[in-house]
Amino acid sequence: MKKKLVLVDGNSIIYRAFFALPLLNNDKGIYTNAVYGFTTMLLQILEEQKPTHMLVAFDAGKTTFRHKTYKEYKGGRQKTPPELSEQFPLVRELLDAFQIQHYELNQYEADDIIGTLATQAKDKKWDVTIFTGDKDMLQLVSDDVTMAMTRKGISKIETYTPAYMKEKMDLTPDQIIDLKALMGDNSDNIPGVPGVGEKTATKLLKQYKTLEDIYENLHEVRGKKLKENLTTYQDDAFMSKELVTINCHSPIEVGIDDLTYEGYDSNQIIGFFKELGFQSLLERMGEEIETDIELDKVEFTMVDEITSDMFSGKEALFLEMLEDNYHKEPIIGIGIVNKGQAYFVSPEDAFASQAFREWIEDETKKKIVFDAKKTAVALKKEGLQLKGTSFDMFLASYLLNPAENHENIPEVAHEMNMKQVKYDEEIYGKGKSKRIPEKEIFSEHIIRKTKLLFELHDDMTEKLKQNEQYQLLKELEMPLAFILANMEYTGVQVDTNRLEKMGKELKQRLDEIEQDVITLAGEPFNLNSPKQLGVILFEKLELPVIKKTKTGYSTAADVLDKLYDKHEIIPKILLYRQLGKLHSTYIEGLLKVIHLETEKIHTRFNQALTQTGRLSSTEPNLQNIPIRLEEGRKIRQAFVPSEQEWVIFSADYSQIELRVLAHIAEDEKLIHAFQENMDIHTQTAMDVFHVEKEDVTANMRRQAKAVNFGIVYGISDYGLSQNLGITRKEAKKFIDVYFKSYPGVKQYMDDIVQEAKQNGYVTTIMNRRRYLPEITSRNFNRRSFAERTAMNTPIQGSAADIIKKAMIDLNEHLKKNQMESRILLQVHDELILEAPKHELDALIKGVTTCMENAVPLNVPLKVDYAYGKSWFDVQ
Repeated sequence: MKKKLVLVDGNSIIYRAFFALPLLNNDKGIYTNAVYGFTTMLLQILEEQKPTHMLVAFDAGKTTFRHKTYKEYKGGRQKTPPELSEQFPLVRELLDAFQIQHYELNQYEADDIIGTLATQAKDKKWDVTIFTGDKDMLQLVSDDVTMAMTRKGISKIETYTPAYMKEKMDLTPDQIIDLKALMGDNSDNIPGVPGVGEKTATKLLKQYKTLEDIYENLHEVRGKKLKENLTTYQDDAFMSKELVTINCHSPIEVGIDDLTYEGYDSNQIIGFFKELGFQSLLERMGEEIETDIELDKVEFTMVDEITSDMFSGKEALFLEMLEDNYHKEPIIGIGIVNKGQAYFVSPEDAFASQAFREWIEDETKKKIVFDAKKTAVALKKEGLQLKGTSFDMFLASYLLNPAENHENIPEVAHEMNMKQVKYDEEIYGKGKSKRIPEKEIFSEHIIRKTKLLFELHDDMTEKLKQNEQYQLLKELEMPLAFILANMEYTGVQVDTNRLEKMGKELKQRLDEIEQDVITLAGEPFNLNSPKQLGVILFEKLELPVIKKTKTGYSTAADVLDKLYDKHEIIPKILLYRQLGKLHSTYIEGLLKVIHLETEKIHTRFNQALTQTGRLSSTEPNLQNIPIRLEEGRKIRQAFVPSEQEWVIFSADYSQIELRVLAHIAEDEKLIHAFQENMDIHTQTAMDVFHVEKEDVTANMRRQAKAVNFGIVYGISDYGLSQNLGITRKEAKKFIDVYFKSYPGVKQYMDDIVQEAKQNGYVTTIMNRRRYLPEITSRNFNRRSFAERTAMNTPIQGSAADIIKKAMIDLNEHLKKNQMESRILLQVHDELILEAPKHELDALIKGVTTCMENAVPLNVPLKVDYAYGKSWFDVQ
């Protein structure tokens, strides 16, 4: 068996963990976020790598042998935060508990220890993997040494081999030293050559291979300034090379044979995790270590015959289904729990019982449920209308923390420190091994979940009230759940013949494009084979090679985009791919999910998924049918009314997010523009470009529109420059002028970020919260993202609140006026209905009234509407 050595750069991983995770401390006041992040990484390494030998290397101190070469080495680095410093001893304790060796050497860095051990192992043909966040270590990569580089904090790993480095960076491992020598490194205060970045350094090394070769051929280097800098800073370049070169023969007192890893002591780890309060990690390792949580015995009655005296008037009701798609999935068991009793009922007995059916439809009998929408749809399939729902744990959990997972009762309960239930996968298994166990086992599991549903109701209600969110649950989310249940159950009619005809037409079009491409190529080949396409484009047609992979030439979309004007074959290939995706994902994909008996599609709306409160759609995603291509738009022709002499009706909020921004920011100029029904993009163009209305060009309006919507999303000058194809300087000027024109918006942006830093969250107009733990992160990128999110969430989330309220008001209007028209879909700011033609006049009035008056703002809400014989006709 080949020996497997894993080497971990301790300092690098701990630093990344600290800055990637919110600053956490346990009940003893000890900071633990870095230890927690390091531990999750360690568990992943042990699980995936299964090392036979292992070591974690640390830096020994601030001074190293490199300081003799350059006193300013690593100078200017910020002092390690005390919240991090105090966690290093804990990490060493952690490693001792895992029985993993760790080592440091005075005057040397972790890089040198790792380089030396990796070299020893490579010489013996061991398999070596190095875990680090430091690109300097790429110089150690070889056929036997793989680099696992942390990305996005510590949650993502990018694996570097010599082949991958060639593909990604177009460099060999040896050239990393020369790359860093030329570029320098601000984080380590390595000077390099001024004006030489990664792109220039890579270009030089592709041409001359090494730093020495570059200087031997300096007379050939193009660019006066570049040549001048290389000449002036030659000594710095070679000194930098010395500094970045890892010492692979350090005088360490440990060898690879000393690093045997045989596993960890479970008891030590249990004690360590308990001491630090890492309950979730104890649960994650539940299969490997035993926790001291024992499930109390649960008392319940197996009921064959349901009687009305079982119901007290306040019950928890839970329907168990194994899979997510409740439109197809059968109920396998029903739990009913009240203050004194717990009952398990089989679905067959329940639906055969008149007492059960009357109870379900009794408005006065209050029912606590988990996922009212799912429960309502499941009961509708049995001909029952769920009434009297007083609380939905699923939606309550979502409102209390929209970033957490709320998929089932055990996850919510464990999060609230109620552990008297196993996770579903422990009972049923997962994936292909999922199955229903003996009735005694799964009935008890269902009752445990139903009891927790009943018991947690009061605590969750109190938390919602403390957060001033109880009204949001009762008056918005829960009523909406039943509207969505009706929409899903009703479904959307699809003209299957039309969809199949489109598929044939699209296939014919694809065949024609394929023949055109083959003609242009001069020989037949498989368009869907990147390898064959690469040979045609870069060898036969001799187009410039943009990027290579380990299997040949890259023909990815970004590569073809760069070649768009180089040959007429490229636009055809890109169109072929776009139409091919339309055919496979949308035509064939939609045909697969049509219910044959009704010829309808029953999507599922995700009510508790997005952190902004927006709805999304799944199986299939009807909010995401592509409309940029004409062929994509035509797919909507297949969505038609389900009744004769009916139409599809669309009502769409006009610029709702900008109107919400005007309201929240209280910007007088923006408010005035909307109150006077001005075209907001034209108005912004007038302000930004300092021109009169008649002088605003189409391009000016386009740019103003990009600024308007960019501001809503907290766009940066870089982001705007990319959107408009202008320089960052020009983009910054646009943004500066915008804020000068609309000072209220600028004040809002500044205030909301400060509010988020103070509170840890932001809210919408209906008090929906989004927590932003990274708003105070020391990591610039994470903090910047949190700041942009703080700016955007109150706007996008409030827009989501408004359309939800409009759906509730409209649904009530349709019922009150006994109208046949019904809501089918919600697509972001748009509602899709189907309606009999004779109701159109009343519907137009009702829809516009309900949507435009859903929530009072200090600017008017405006709705555009259209109707026609298909969804396509109302676009």
